[in-house]
Amino acid sequence: MMKFFALALSAMLLAAGGSADSANAGALEDIKAKGTLVVGVKADYAPYGFRDPSGAIVGMEPDMAKDVADRLGVKVQLEPVVASNRMQFLQQGKIDLMIATMSVNEERKKAVGIVEPYYYASGVALLAAKSANIKSGADLKGKPVCAIQGAFYNSEIQSKMTGTDLVAFKGVPENEQALQNGQCVGFAYDDVLLIYKKQSDAEKWKDFEVVQLDIKPLPWGLAVKSEEKDQAWGKFMSETVTDWLKKGTLLELEKKWLGQNTQWLTDASK
Repeated sequence: MMKFFALALSAMLLAAGGSADSANAGALEDIKAKGTLVVGVKADYAPYGFRDPSGAIVGMEPDMAKDVADRLGVKVQLEPVVASNRMQFLQQGKIDLMIATMSVNEERKKAVGIVEPYYYASGVALLAAKSANIKSGADLKGKPVCAIQGAFYNSEIQSKMTGTDLVAFKGVPENEQALQNGQCVGFAYDDVLLIYKKQSDAEKWKDFEVVQLDIKPLPWGLAVKSEEKDQAWGKFMSETVTDWLKKGTLLELEKKWLGQNTQWLTDASK
């Protein structure tokens, strides 16, 4: 009877164009078999992932995705994702891998297979008016600071630095406008994005400087499906990130897209 069921299963798989072995194949072998690696990346978050004038998705993380595909000997397909759908796309099998500026926390660890070591981290800085003479968080006491509503670092800036309520807006444009209008001495935001903003629009921000704030950076992790984290695919990606850090690959990509290296990545690559 068991032999009959085994033969029946094989026949069904062959009829579907597969094999008994392929039914048990992991994600790594599946990717190699189909010849394409589908990676979820940001398309609106320069310099990590954004669209160039031709509409192509470019940036530091798309370059990382292409490197993974090259290591596997397959093509890469970049799938644009946002914070609200990136984990769902991975869970639903719409993407094989997610490299999309995702900071690590315990809740996300339960939802997807976040690979270690972590590949990046975002610190916090202030885009400050030069006239305000802000050199560190200690210089913010009693001064108005603009920030994004709900940002994880807001409470620390308020309690340890300003001692007063922040001037918080929902989006970046509103904060930039408030800063330009003098409603605040600086705009607190992700350090790399402020550095990139000042470099890419130098004339607009010529009277402002980026001041690093002493707030612990949040690490970023790339992810596979939860069930693949400890299997061949997750282990392959763990080895890949380790290699990127050891050989300075991420430092090179960061320098390419940002123009300089951040302290966290410099330290992580030692």
